[in-house]
Amino acid sequence: MNDDVTQYINKTQPWQIDVCEKLRAMIDQTVPDVEERLQYGKPHYIKNGQFAAVIAVAKAKVSFMVFNAADIPAVKGFLRSMGNGDRKTVDITEGQDVDYAALASILGKTTAAL
Repeated sequence: MNDDVTQYINKTQPWQIDVCEKLRAMIDQTVPDVEERLQYGKPHYIKNGQFAAVIAVAKAKVSFMVFNAADIPAVKGFLRSMGNGDRKTVDITEGQDVDYAALASILGKTTAAL
């Protein structure tokens, strides 16, 4: 765990800290040897020198983005495409039930070839 990422997370609201810590644990369990670092002001997760995922905290949400996701279909109300579709994002709001197993499955698929 990277101290800069911990500081980033600890400056957020209590519910966001909980979500971010659960995302961190899920990423660590799903992607062996993932590198965690604060880059562009947000926690980024790198595998073999390539971006795997990023966590971004905003005022009313936590966003979790995966890279290399062109083959992962967008799911209305859950997983949206970013840019050319190579990135997919889930927005998590306070009180929302989060399917971390589904996110782990998506992350596993998007990082398998890295």
